[in-house]
Amino acid sequence: MNIIKKLSLEEAQKIAAGEVVERPANILKELIENSLDAGATKITIKLCDGGKTLLQVVDNGCGMSKEDAILSVQRYATSKITKLDDLQTLATYGFRGEALASICSVAMVEIVTQQHDALQGTALRFVDGNLESVKSIGFGVGTSITIHNLFDSIPARKKFLKTTATEWNQCSQLFKAYAAQKTAIHWILEHDGIILYNCPVVNSLVDRAAQLFDANLTSHIIPLEQTKSDGIIVEGFITQSTYGRYDRNTLYFFVNGRWVKNYQLATALLKGYGNMLPTGRYPAAVILLTIDPCDVDINVHPKKEEVLFLHPKRVFNLITDAVQKTFELNLSQKITTGRFPDLSYPDQTHNTFNFQPVLQEQVSGYSDYTQHEQIKSNELLLDVFKDFDEIKNITRQDVLPEKQQERALEEVQEFLITDNYSNLIGQFNKTYLLLEHQDGLLMIDQHAAHERILYERFLKNFDEVACVALLFPEIVSLPSDELALLMPWFMLLKQQGIEIECFSESSLIIRTTPVFFKNQSVRELLLEIVSWLKDYAALERQELFKRLTEKLRAQMACKAAVKAGDALSREQQEQLLHDLTQVNNRSTCPHGRPTSWIVPLYDIEKKFKRKI
Repeated sequence: MNIIKKLSLEEAQKIAAGEVVERPANILKELIENSLDAGATKITIKLCDGGKTLLQVVDNGCGMSKEDAILSVQRYATSKITKLDDLQTLATYGFRGEALASICSVAMVEIVTQQHDALQGTALRFVDGNLESVKSIGFGVGTSITIHNLFDSIPARKKFLKTTATEWNQCSQLFKAYAAQKTAIHWILEHDGIILYNCPVVNSLVDRAAQLFDANLTSHIIPLEQTKSDGIIVEGFITQSTYGRYDRNTLYFFVNGRWVKNYQLATALLKGYGNMLPTGRYPAAVILLTIDPCDVDINVHPKKEEVLFLHPKRVFNLITDAVQKTFELNLSQKITTGRFPDLSYPDQTHNTFNFQPVLQEQVSGYSDYTQHEQIKSNELLLDVFKDFDEIKNITRQDVLPEKQQERALEEVQEFLITDNYSNLIGQFNKTYLLLEHQDGLLMIDQHAAHERILYERFLKNFDEVACVALLFPEIVSLPSDELALLMPWFMLLKQQGIEIECFSESSLIIRTTPVFFKNQSVRELLLEIVSWLKDYAALERQELFKRLTEKLRAQMACKAAVKAGDALSREQQEQLLHDLTQVNNRSTCPHGRPTSWIVPLYDIEKKFKRKI
């Protein structure tokens, strides 16, 4: 008896479809590209349930004959290429002839199409890859493809589809990508019977951005200076350094008109910004790359989402140069015209109502000092230690081993209590508390320490957070796809003292805030939560809830903690030290940065020539 068996054509097709179709957004991409290849000037997209129960794309392109429509769903049937060498000069989106065949094998599909010179059109219906009906119909020039109930016949694959909000977010992002670039096309996007985007033809990328993105983003757009080198052209737009997001979802890259995902392209773009963006913040950008088709391979990914460049360094360096050139010219223009941008951070100023809580209680004795800019990252913290080391001629190799550092911090409680804080020297650089210790000079990072204190308190009382009502509720604008992502988590936020409600299809209203968070931007926190939801979209809901809760605790602790640069009185320093000795995990902050460090006494004495 043979062990190896040949799969039936029907089963093989369903399995192979997984290379192209994983979720509704994959289908939408293929259908949009078909419409673009057909020369459409208007594309209408309708979705229900994030595309899981209905996904329809209607265009006014060239349409198909009856014979071509039937053949189009056959695997490897294509009008784009006849041999492998054709890939080197390919100027179309689809070319392998897999998309429609794969889609028809995993859903019920209806295709209606008509050519411009035909008296009538053709309607076809496919179920599980089989052609069930063909009939003539009056339609008009163009093609309509409707996908019903994705993966209904393949439960094993259907269970991996995410929530409606997640799938809708993926489709919306893809729509924005293509609509942002194709300004000569009228785009319409409808979800669950509501038209969310209606974007008529415009003359520029900046005008199209105004149709797709919020006013906060579009007010910071700078047209990218067109840059050419070695036959490569870079153009598009970027945002000013005063604008920043918590995710990369508004970085769009196009290679010869094809939307691609390439981490190195994003890295090249960010390199052009240098140190102008705060750590963890990203710009928005639409970057168009025009390159010789012979110098780029578009056939390296089943979904054609990735590309390979023959000369990648040339491409990356050109993008970096274009960004730097744009900022240089932009600054020169402002200097010559005497106009300068508002340097206040936009996400903190773009609010409809002022943030004014009713109550003014203090969380603790040291939480209401003037707040300065926080040390943003581990790297910056290491730079601070590096500068200190250089000034004192102390090398990092000379400090005590990590376990000894942790042991020293564990001893803090004992000698603080017994000595009644007599060994507290004071505050250094408005950032570190200095204490005498038997092993040397103990330095405590006030922000990291307070962050750990608040985090541990939240951990014990996270479901009993005191909140205050806002005298003027704050309205926050969000893209509809991001609002849909956030909505299922409104109850979690309410438990943490943040009560929000939907105000419209693209905005929400904040009614309460936690007492300890009253001087912080809840809007900023919500934007961060949206970015986390996107990052963790692949997780199951239980795991996502756990991650989101941990991140929320840590971030709220970080925002509410005293900052580097806050001046603390003697009493506040002592209170901070006392609170630190009362919590667990006191050696690091929730993000893993050390709360303390010891400069060994031996090394200090060595620098003063007291030791050899």
